[in-house]
This record gives sequence, C-alpha cells and structure tokens, in this order.
Amino acid sequence: MTTAQADHASAGPTGAGPILELRGISKTFGGVHALADVDLAIHPGEVVGLVGDNGAGKSTLVKTMSGILRPDGGEIRFKGSRVEMDGPNAAKKLGIQTVYQDLALCDNLDAVQNLFLGRELTGPRFLGSRIKRAESESRAREVLRKLRLDSISLTRPVGAMSGGQRQNIAIARSILWTPEVVLFDEPTAALSHTAAEQVGKLIRQLADDGLGVLVISHDIHQFVVEATDRIVVMRLGRVAAEFRSADVTGEQVVNAMVGGNKGVNSAR
Repeated sequence: MTTAQADHASAGPTGAGPILELRGISKTFGGVHALADVDLAIHPGEVVGLVGDNGAGKSTLVKTMSGILRPDGGEIRFKGSRVEMDGPNAAKKLGIQTVYQDLALCDNLDAVQNLFLGRELTGPRFLGSRIKRAESESRAREVLRKLRLDSISLTRPVGAMSGGQRQNIAIARSILWTPEVVLFDEPTAALSHTAAEQVGKLIRQLADDGLGVLVISHDIHQFVVEATDRIVVMRLGRVAAEFRSADVTGEQVVNAMVGGNKGVNSAR
C-alpha cells in the first residue's frame, strides 16, 4: 500500500475511517491473475471512481465486494472488522448494495413492483400472504421523494420508461433497504448527457447522505473526473494509480490506464 493509499484508508472526507476496505485481495481463474494484491478503501461521504481498460479487473473486484466471488487471498473489512462473505445475501446484510449495468429490472412490472422485486411486503400466511400494495406504494413514494424523483410514475410499466428513469429506479431500489455502501457498474452507459448528469447528481446525493459509493465507468472525461472525489485506476489486475479527482485531468487518468509515464500517474 502506498503512502497516499494508506492516507485514504485511514480517513475520508468526513474524517471517519473506511466503511469497506480491501487489503491484499487476490483472485485467479486457472492461470489468469484477475486480481493481484489489491488495496482499496471506501469511506462514508465519498464517491470513488474505479476505472481501467477491459480485463483490468474492475468487474471481478466489484463481484468480490458484493459477495458473488470469494477472494483467494487478502481480507475484506467492514467498519474495521474482518468479514467473510459467502454470497450476495451476506453482503446485503452488511449493508452493501450493487447496481449492475443490466439493472435487473422487469419491463412488464411497474416501479413499485420493481422496487420490491424479491422482497415483497406481504401479509400473514393464514391470509394468503397477500402483497401489501398500499404499504409498498407508500414506501416507494418515500424513497423516490428522498431522491427528488417524485415525477416517476408508480404504475407505469418500467419497459415504457426512458433509460434515465430506469436507472433512477435501480438506484432507488438500492437504497430502499438503507445500505451503507452502494456499488455501481457503468451507471451512465447508453444514457444521454442530460440523463447521465441526473444520475451523477443522484450518486452525489447518496454520498452527501453519508453513504460510501463506488462507481465503475468508462466515461472518464464527462463523468468520472466531474462526479467523483477519488479515482482508482486498475491495470492488469492491480491498482496502477490513485488520484484526487479535483487534482487530475482526464488525460492523466487515461495515461495511467494504458501504462504511460509513471511520473504523470503520481499527480495527486
């Protein structure tokens, strides 16, 4: 761990230690080292951008943080304590939610049904375990209002909504269960510039509410540099560089991604 990384691991924007911290994480698939001795920390109140070319290890790292993959080496710490995650449900119980690129929404269902998909609010079994639609709508309105998304229809099929609205519903679903860390995989992919800006504002709002946020994105110039606090660059399964977003240009980030001049990579 470099001195700069150690500083980031000790205190974030709010002065608190990391919510989620990876130390020396390694993962191999056969003879391929997907992750090699990766250190990464996510603090409350900050947005971390995770970037790198295809095959750099970004998705493998997020799957490790979300409990889908178990690392071969290293340790994961949550609020300072070492944890073992044996699956996605273990990560969710800790307070780690993941919003994947495909959003995992059902186009034929409305916003309320998608928000509670797989976690439906139901009555007692002796009454047939009927879904509590009124209570579900009330909670849906509450979370959408919190995110200033009151204009989204609760009854319109999600398949009839715009890409930005669909992404917003996925974000709302991620915070419905009061997480402490939210991981995003390409949240602005295929969105218009206006919709991407709205998503960026929502992500910033999550951090302002005290959550730790990590975002994978290929949109270096228009999104990562503008919408994050810190940028972690991965290359060939390792952390190649780390920057404070306010102190770096998109060109420096891209240079680190492709293994350019290491002197450029040290800008902080």
